[in-house]
Amino acid sequence: MPSSILIPIAIDHEALVARKLELARRLLDPGGHITLLTVLEAVPSFASEFVTVKMENHLSERVRANLDALADGDPAFTCVVTTGKAGVKIVEYAARNGIDLVVVGAHHPTAMDYFLGSTAARVTRRAPCDVYVIRGSAGIGASVAAG
Repeated sequence: MPSSILIPIAIDHEALVARKLELARRLLDPGGHITLLTVLEAVPSFASEFVTVKMENHLSERVRANLDALADGDPAFTCVVTTGKAGVKIVEYAARNGIDLVVVGAHHPTAMDYFLGSTAARVTRRAPCDVYVIRGSAGIGASVAAG
């Protein structure tokens, strides 16, 4: 049983959040810790000079409030919002914080995903720990070991 679980929460995959939380709570060691992590894409530098309000700050606050609501005051939860490329930041966070298990959601891939790779695929290939992938429309999910 993992004592430290990371759940990346993508704002465009909200349908999977309840299933990821349920799975993590079921798998978590007593006294363990769950981290909810959202990675926001940074505003490209060529566009940032035209933005007078720091959009990412406002969005970060709203996303953190949503994560806090999901945690529902449970002291076993930590909520983190960062910026960057999700496939990179999730793996970095897991490595830096000694995460035992990452629970990611995945949609059924399109042709574009095969060429570019989805975040779930990147995390599965690069994570320093086990990764549990939950499909968007399948049953509860399929466990995939990475690393």
